[in-house]
Amino acid sequence: MRQGRGTGTYKDYIPWHRVGRGDPSSQGRSHLMMWKERQRELLSDGEWVGLLFSTMITNLVDVREQHKLSLEYGQHELSLYDVRCAGGDFPGTLALAGQLGFKHPRVTGEGTSDDWRMTTDQILVLKLPSEQLGFLAVAYKPDNKRLTKRKRQLLAIEKAYWDVRGVTWILITPELFDESVGLTLRRSAPWGLGVATAANDRKVAVNVVRQTLGHTFTFTLNSIEALLGNKDLAQRSFWQAVWNGDIPMNLRAGWRPHLPIKLLSQDAFTQLNPVASRRTSWI
Repeated sequence: MRQGRGTGTYKDYIPWHRVGRGDPSSQGRSHLMMWKERQRELLSDGEWVGLLFSTMITNLVDVREQHKLSLEYGQHELSLYDVRCAGGDFPGTLALAGQLGFKHPRVTGEGTSDDWRMTTDQILVLKLPSEQLGFLAVAYKPDNKRLTKRKRQLLAIEKAYWDVRGVTWILITPELFDESVGLTLRRSAPWGLGVATAANDRKVAVNVVRQTLGHTFTFTLNSIEALLGNKDLAQRSFWQAVWNGDIPMNLRAGWRPHLPIKLLSQDAFTQLNPVASRRTSWI
């Protein structure tokens, strides 16, 4: 709290848990990723792939990773982004744990103990058709089948926290998406999330893909490069068009230089993304 963690919005947000020696260790590998002028701190491979899925949602305006939950009653978190959402008295995790009949987690050290501040892995801030902002809360776990009874209780408290605030909460586990899709996103992220390309450059990539269907990926990329004059720009234009859904590529197949690009319908492309399609594991 002294470091201002859990405060700020957009590029000024500071996660509650961070990648560092002084923070609780994670079971998996931690990752640091730049996106929208801020370093994102991800405590597992699942959170990394999950953020990549999230960045493909076209109405996404912000992501708060390691978002702290209120212990006591308080305002809706949307008030951080819109003063019109101020007010209200929503229950914190202490009250919700009591209502559910679960023991609230505690932390001990140096002979003392206190209530543990729970967090949600990622809060997506979305621009709705009404032009107002809304939240989507996302939790990530490495294996739904190995969740202990206690871990399921903690997830139930977290879900109840967002339910009473009218926010959809989903639990993403590896069973909900094809591993090859996540691998393709991880390999192409430097281009897909690289320096933004102009809309006209992405349009060139889209048109070339349509005109070269059946040709190899190398042929398509070289054709884009011939028109844009730069290989890196060609790569970024192509993958950012994929990220935006303008090139609904079959991400399961990945890409191989000697194989052609395969396209899907927009619905099938969206279904590859468990966050965009809001699939959730049962807890």
